Amino acid sequence: MQVKAGTRLKSAVCETQVVVVRAPAGEVELTCGGAAMVALDADVAGAVLDATRAEGTLLGKRYAEEEVGIELLCTKAGQGSLWLNGAPMVLKQAKALPSSD
Repeated sequence: MQVKAGTRLKSAVCETQVVVVRAPAGEVELTCGGAAMVALDADVAGAVLDATRAEGTLLGKRYAEEEVGIELLCTKAGQGSLWLNGAPMVLKQAKALPSSD
């Protein structure tokens, strides 16, 4: 799947919705709950949540993969976990602020 910044996607198996904040240059395989992510306006039916990929997503959190160059913002939480190219995506950690001493 080719994604670009600003693209809104949803899971085919749960309530998860994301916005692409930073997009990679090439094709990626983006899944949630074991099924491919689809456009927000796409109809989905019959997909089943994979129990091994059901750790959930958190509202307002960013998921990123620095090596690939992708960052997603979760706009609606769900039961499925985000996976990129067969590997789980991790929460992006906040940068530490400098001390004010």
